[in-house]
Amino acid sequence: MSPKGLRRDLSLLGWQVLYEQRAFWRNRARAFFAFLFPILFLLIFSSIFHGTTIALGRGRTITYVTYFVPGILAYGVIATTFLNMAISTAVLRDDGVLKRMAGTPLPGWAYVGARIISTLIVTAALTVVTLGVGHFVYNANVRGSTLPGLIATLALGAGAFTALGVGLVRYISNAEAAPAVVNAAILPLTFISGIWFHFHLSSTLSDIAKVFPVRALADGLQHAFNPFTTGSGFEGSDLLTLAIWLVVGCVLMVRFLRNPERA
Repeated sequence: MSPKGLRRDLSLLGWQVLYEQRAFWRNRARAFFAFLFPILFLLIFSSIFHGTTIALGRGRTITYVTYFVPGILAYGVIATTFLNMAISTAVLRDDGVLKRMAGTPLPGWAYVGARIISTLIVTAALTVVTLGVGHFVYNANVRGSTLPGLIATLALGAGAFTALGVGLVRYISNAEAAPAVVNAAILPLTFISGIWFHFHLSSTLSDIAKVFPVRALADGLQHAFNPFTTGSGFEGSDLLTLAIWLVVGCVLMVRFLRNPERA
């Protein structure tokens, strides 16, 4: 590709990102459930359990809010990436938009890239708002020393769930079934992955949770928030799990995009 052609494609990519952002925020229902819903959960649960502490063992305790802020941040990342991408992509497929895009000047990679970039922008905004509410309203802070681990976990988690959201559409028969399918895939995992409450799972449920990226994302963020964590906040096993699911998601996403009309 010539430099002129590359500049043209990048310009089209930028315009498409702008369009995707406008489309997201103008769809009030979509923006509410993907962006504001997690913040609403944060305010409700943190207010209900304000002042409650969680025992970590060895005489160490943390406040419920310190545990819940990274947990709800994990849920917010999943909502803005996996749920949002899976449902919206299923609608675009059923409406024939993905098929018609092949006949436009916008390259396929630029269209997909613009949707992914737009999703990551929303995820970054949600992260800032969640951390801001946690800090200014509930005094839940992430330390500067563990910030690298937090950023790495967020980056891998957002990438993995974005790719998985697109790739899952291959197995969704129609757009009407998309909300039921994606919520059935995620909601049970949120309860056994320690997003909402801290409790001891049976060994079987714990082993199941560890296989999936929901637990890895939540645990990695909670590790970075934990005031007893030493070092840079990296949790190797969680990052490895997210990296594996990122690869799986990319494979599924490429397979779907090669033939988006096939359910």
